[in-house]
Amino acid sequence: MTVGHRVIVVGAGMGGLAAAADLARAGMEVTVCERAAAPGGKMRQVNAGGAAIDAGPTVFTMRWIFEGLFNDAGEQLDDRLGLTPAGTLARHAWREGGRLDLFADITQSADAIGAFSGPAAARAYLAFCDQSRAIYRTLAGPFIASERPSPASLVARLGAGGLPALWRTMPMRTLWSALGDHFQDPRLRQLFGRYATYVGASPWAAPATLMLIAHVEQDGVWLVNGGIHQVARAVQSLAERHGAQFRFGAEMRHMIVERGRVVGVQLTSGERLNADAVVFNGDISALTARERPARATAPQDRSLSAVTWCLSARTEGFELAHHNVFFAEDYAREFDALFRHRQITAAPTVYLCAQDRGELGGFVPGTPERLLALINAPADGDRVGLDEAAIADLSERAFGLVRACGLNMRPASDPVVTTPSAFDALFPASGGALYGRANHGMMGSFARAGSRGRVPGLYLAGGSVHPGPGVPMAAMSGRLAAARILADFGPARQRSRPIRLPVGSS
Repeated sequence: MTVGHRVIVVGAGMGGLAAAADLARAGMEVTVCERAAAPGGKMRQVNAGGAAIDAGPTVFTMRWIFEGLFNDAGEQLDDRLGLTPAGTLARHAWREGGRLDLFADITQSADAIGAFSGPAAARAYLAFCDQSRAIYRTLAGPFIASERPSPASLVARLGAGGLPALWRTMPMRTLWSALGDHFQDPRLRQLFGRYATYVGASPWAAPATLMLIAHVEQDGVWLVNGGIHQVARAVQSLAERHGAQFRFGAEMRHMIVERGRVVGVQLTSGERLNADAVVFNGDISALTARERPARATAPQDRSLSAVTWCLSARTEGFELAHHNVFFAEDYAREFDALFRHRQITAAPTVYLCAQDRGELGGFVPGTPERLLALINAPADGDRVGLDEAAIADLSERAFGLVRACGLNMRPASDPVVTTPSAFDALFPASGGALYGRANHGMMGSFARAGSRGRVPGLYLAGGSVHPGPGVPMAAMSGRLAAARILADFGPARQRSRPIRLPVGSS
C-alpha cells in the first residue's frame, strides 16, 4: 500500500470533520488540529448544573448528506447515530396572544394554521409549501451540491429549459415581500420570515429563495439521541476508523507558505506540521489576504450573532415542545435594530430548545430540564462587549417576553451565558458572527468563497464558505473540499466508493 498525501485539517467543526472522513477513507494521511478540547465547532456542549447542554445548533435536517457520507464509507448512518423523527417541528407563541404548532405532516400543519388564522391561511400555506418544494428542487443540485456556483454556471447547469424555474425562485425579491404573496396574517409572515435567521440574515434583505428552508424542514427534522453534539462525535469516529488522527488543544498560529504554495501549518506551541494540502475549517476572515479567495467580511456585512443562556430549570404554565419560539409584535423593529443600529431590540424574539422534550421522551414532569435560550445579536463582539449589568438587562427582557407568553421558569442552576464577544473568542476574526457573511441581496448566495484558497494547497470548509451555514451545509462544504483535493491530487490508493454528492430524495 502506498503512502498517501498528507493533509492537515485545521478545525474540527462539521466541515472539517466531513472533509477528514472523506480524505482518510481515500487513503490520505489526515491530521485534524483543533484548538478546543472536543470536536464540533459551533456544535458544542456546555455543562450547566451538572447537565450537558447543546449550546449551538439544535436542528438536524437534510440527513441525506450524512447518509451519503457514511454510505460512501461502507457504513449505515443509523448504525452510528440514534435519530428519531420529530412530529412537531416547532411551537410558536406571541406576546399579544396566539399559539401555533407546525408539524412534520403538512396536512396537520395546514389544519393548525386554519384553526389559528382561518381557512384562507390554510390554503395559502399549502401553496407556500408547493412553492418552497419547487425552489428546493430547482437549486439542490445546481447550487447546494456544486463546488462554487455563479449565476452564469447556475444558468448553464439548468439549461434554457430551466430558466423559468430559476426565475420562479424569486432571487430579486426579499423573503418578507414574497411571504406577503401568501400570508395576510402578520404573525404567519413573522413565523416564516424567521427562516432568514437560519442563515443569520434579515427577512427584509434575504432573498426569497430561502423559502426552500420550509421544504427542508418538511422533508424531515430529527432529534439526536444524546444531543446534536453526537453528530460531531459520530463523524469524528468515522474519520478515525479510516486512519485520521485528531489533536485537540492544538491551535494554528499561521499557514506555512513556501515557493508559492501552502506546505503546512505552525502551531502556537511552535511545532511545525508539514502537509501537501491544508483544509481550513474556520471563518475565512481569519486568513490573510494572500490566502483567502474572497475579501474578509466587513463588520456591516456579517451575519447575526447571538446571546445564549444554557441552564437547568423547572418550568410551568406553557407546555414546551423540543423547539419553541416566542415572538413580540414588532418584527421589523427587531431587524432594523440588529442590522442598522447594531443593537438588540427591546423585546427580542426568543428561541428556546427544551432538550429533554419531544419524541426522545427524556422529560420528567416536575424536575429540572435542560434549556438553551437564544436571542439574536449584532456580530460586533470584536468591538463591543456586554458587562454583567447589560447581560442582566438582556436576561430580563428575553425571559420577560417568555413569561408574557405564559412560561414561568425557576432556574435550578446558574446559566452559562455566551455573548458575541465570547463567540468571537471561540471563532477568531468572526466578530461573533455565527453564519459567516449575511445572505443579503440577490448576489448574497454567490458571495461566499468556494473550496479552494487563493494559495495552491489551501482548501476551505465551514459555514463561511459555499454552500453556507448550518450543520448539513457545513458538512457539504467539507465533502466539496475533499472532492476538490482528490481531483487535484488523485486518491492515494483506489477505493471502490468515490465521493458522491447526491442532492437528496425530494
